[in-house]
Amino acid sequence: MASSSATTRHLVLVGGGHSHALLLRLWRERPLPGVRLTLINPGRLAHYSGMVPGHIAGHYRLDEITIDLGRLADSAGARLVEGRATGIDREAKRIELGGGPAIAYDLLSLDIGIDTHMPDLPGFQDHARPAKPLGDFVAAWSNWCDALVRDAVAPRICVIGAGLAGVELAFAMRYRTGRLGRPAEIRLVESGRALASVGRRSRTTLLDRLRRQSILLEEETEIAAVTAGGVVLRNGERRAASFVLGTAGARARSWISETGLETHEGFVTVDRLLQSLTDPAIFACGDCAHVGFAPRPKAGVYAVRAAPVLFQNLRAALGEGHPRAFRPQSDYLKLVSLGGRVALADRGCLAVSGGWVWRWRDRIDRGFMRRFPTPGDSR
Repeated sequence: MASSSATTRHLVLVGGGHSHALLLRLWRERPLPGVRLTLINPGRLAHYSGMVPGHIAGHYRLDEITIDLGRLADSAGARLVEGRATGIDREAKRIELGGGPAIAYDLLSLDIGIDTHMPDLPGFQDHARPAKPLGDFVAAWSNWCDALVRDAVAPRICVIGAGLAGVELAFAMRYRTGRLGRPAEIRLVESGRALASVGRRSRTTLLDRLRRQSILLEEETEIAAVTAGGVVLRNGERRAASFVLGTAGARARSWISETGLETHEGFVTVDRLLQSLTDPAIFACGDCAHVGFAPRPKAGVYAVRAAPVLFQNLRAALGEGHPRAFRPQSDYLKLVSLGGRVALADRGCLAVSGGWVWRWRDRIDRGFMRRFPTPGDSR
């Protein structure tokens, strides 16, 4: 592809994460003359992570949690390229795509998320599913539920990792399998201490809920391998499962480490402007970025808050307006679904739960999705 002309600059967004989806909405309202906008994503659809547990539980249809990136890009005057980024040639200013031609850029923004693959765990790739990327997990869960209803698989699930994500998905899967008439035995296996990221009161409440729902929990337990029949523990004991889900840890996309950009554990290190410390032509946000000046856990709330800052700073880098510093909040309210239409709110020493918390979260999530076109609407 020919390089960008002197009169038309090319802004390329890699990844259809929350920050870039919101940025496209902002761009639709305030396009920048003389700038071409391209979005690169493996497909034209993206799932909203906040509603995935509700979909797994059966509360939401797939189209209700899915953003139509193709229509969103069209509305912003952007081009959508369906492809998977595999590298960056920073000298030539090109994004390399697997199986497709490279795409030249003048300014680049990365919002490519993370995955929870466990490549160092024997058997994981062949016999387990990572919770991220979300699309792969959602499809695998749907197929397994179909097989469960046909009595083609045993109702046994093992979740690797008992952090907040793993526990919330365990609640969702317990509820869904019960509604299908095949309540599954669900086991959480955690190498350290379960639910280490929440307050004491919330942890006590969640552990009690696990016991009441007969969800098994093994803490300080290492998994040595995943097999077709379940998992093998480090001590040699086996735990049967027909669906093994990996939620432990967050891994950066492997190709990032080959770009020469400064990284932290594989994540692109950015400054207060969300700009790479190495290359001023590259920005990063969402889970793929490491906010070095104020490290935060990987959470969608930070990606949402970063979107208007990213929008303003990309425009500033293109010569329009002044940059703005990103100031991530030190903590955030966590709303955790408990399987049914009940949820828990956690922040610091606060811990409350009930149906009203679930309805509160439902309103927030549906409000977020109303901003975007979905496969099922006519906008």
